[in-house]
Amino acid sequence: MSFWDVPGIKAGVVTGDVAWALLQHAKTNGYAIPAFNCTSSSTINSVLEAGAKLNRPVMIQFSEGGSAFIAGKSLPNDKGKLQASILGAVAGAHLVRAVAPAYGIPVLVHSDHCAKKLLPWFDGMLEADEAFFKAHGEPLFSSHMLDLSEEPDEENIEICKKYLTRMAPMKCILEMEIGITGGVEDGVDNSGAAKEKLYSTPEDVFAVYEGLSPISPMFTIAAAFGNVHGVYKAGNVVLKPELLQEMQDYAKSKTGKDRPLNFVFHGGSGSEKHHIATALAAGVVKMNVDTDTQWAYWEGLLKFYKAKEGYLQGQIGNPEGADKPNKSYYDPRKWIRECEVSMVSRVQESCQDLSNVNP
Repeated sequence: MSFWDVPGIKAGVVTGDVAWALLQHAKTNGYAIPAFNCTSSSTINSVLEAGAKLNRPVMIQFSEGGSAFIAGKSLPNDKGKLQASILGAVAGAHLVRAVAPAYGIPVLVHSDHCAKKLLPWFDGMLEADEAFFKAHGEPLFSSHMLDLSEEPDEENIEICKKYLTRMAPMKCILEMEIGITGGVEDGVDNSGAAKEKLYSTPEDVFAVYEGLSPISPMFTIAAAFGNVHGVYKAGNVVLKPELLQEMQDYAKSKTGKDRPLNFVFHGGSGSEKHHIATALAAGVVKMNVDTDTQWAYWEGLLKFYKAKEGYLQGQIGNPEGADKPNKSYYDPRKWIRECEVSMVSRVQESCQDLSNVNP
């Protein structure tokens, strides 16, 4: 069946049972929904435009730093308060809610990595969810991620249990991380992480399932299988997505259920296609993409500048004459649009990589 046959599916932001059913549809039908980090209305529109071109669901996500950028870098964002990050994430979610229906596709709105030191940001977003739920019967966001992978596993799971208990009445989906994603992301540097932390074990992952499933089925697991944030030459990162199937098999042996785990693939930028295919077969329902779309957005500007360099050296004067105006070239709408066109193409490529395309 088409994803349009998921009960309750609609154009615009989906949450709760509908959002969860969409992720299960992805799992059953061998595709994953790519999640793109957005930092502006321009990058949000790029993701939505790509989804509309493909007529496929997409996920828009905000990091803590990206959220602060949306609100404005000049605003206070005090440690322990993170008021600009809260404001920016909430504003971003409202913007997506306002414009997504016009693009004619289902959209999930998500918040990305939240380490222990960033929990005030998470709390602020949940307060916004609860207020929205009180008014509209659904949370503002579709889902949130807690990344407590730097903490001991027991503490990680206990804090996740506490927050999932708070989220469950709203049917808000929790994503959690067990094991560490290497590299650097949004100011968090795991490039020196011990190698064994880069690979979760079946026992590690099943402990998460045991802890969270009695509270709500609506959680996903970013298990570590050698993932690294950023992009590297092929072969420089030792990804072992086959570990995900071992985790599923172990969980099945304990529960009797086929593929009971719902996985998230972090550090997806630059990944080899066969690794993505292996991960999809093992129950990955979401993959994060950031570095590749950052480059695509910049490359749109780079190519525009190289092509129009002679028109971008001053307000007046270009190859057509010393008195010719250049406003139509340096108008931000002109070059930002070139960034968007480039990013749209890369978002479509990610959808194709994850089989998130129509037959």
